[in-house]
Amino acid sequence: MPEPESRLSRPIQPMPAFVEQALEEGGLVAAYEARPPYQRNDYLAWIARAKRPETKERRLQQMLSELEQGDVYMKMDWRAARVGRDAG
Repeated sequence: MPEPESRLSRPIQPMPAFVEQALEEGGLVAAYEARPPYQRNDYLAWIARAKRPETKERRLQQMLSELEQGDVYMKMDWRAARVGRDAG
């Protein structure tokens, strides 16, 4: 999977193998890659900051669930930009 774009002001987070595996097993790679770079980076940083394995797993499951739903980001409503949508 490509890394988030380098124009982010926060440090770019590496993709942990367990996160990549969970995305692949859940069929959510495309949903993850469709998210803006800042969201992908924020999810990875948030998961990485967890100290306990249980917390890492809970955060991973939240990310996967939100990607599956498609309209949620960090428990907030979120709408993807509509590419090619008519303005009128």
